Amino acid sequence: MVTDDGVRPGGGHVEEPIDPDVDLHLPSNRAETAGFGLEKVLGVIALGGVLGALGRYGVTLLWTTPWAVLCVNVVGCGLIGVLMVLVSEMGTAHPLVRPFLGTGVLGGFTTFSTYSVGFAEFLWDGRPVAGLGYAFGTLAGAMCAVWAAATVTRRVVAR
Repeated sequence: MVTDDGVRPGGGHVEEPIDPDVDLHLPSNRAETAGFGLEKVLGVIALGGVLGALGRYGVTLLWTTPWAVLCVNVVGCGLIGVLMVLVSEMGTAHPLVRPFLGTGVLGGFTTFSTYSVGFAEFLWDGRPVAGLGYAFGTLAGAMCAVWAAATVTRRVVAR
């Protein structure tokens, strides 16, 4: 658990950025989009979600295999790592950029519900080893992509 000021109970600051969009009960989280109204925030999230979902759909039309979803999730998570550094650590973006790009576009682009269907398809096809590789590969790839993209973005921005 992390407090509103980014400090873990018992001390120590959080190393990686944490997207505070999750809890709008905290005043500091609501302040990010203050003055825009809930309708505008939800509107940019919805618009971004449509664009992201269309992008994912386009990829899966071109590459009709569960491995396409793995790639979409890894690439999308990498882009989330870049976005979180640029928006959360640089702090110069418009307040609606993170809801639009992070929650909307990249939330609609990545799909862990379709990922679970892909895993089930491997099992239904009698390929449990491929299914386990897909399941763990997606999770490991997504986590590594966020970390690597955030690390590289920090280094590039520091120059």
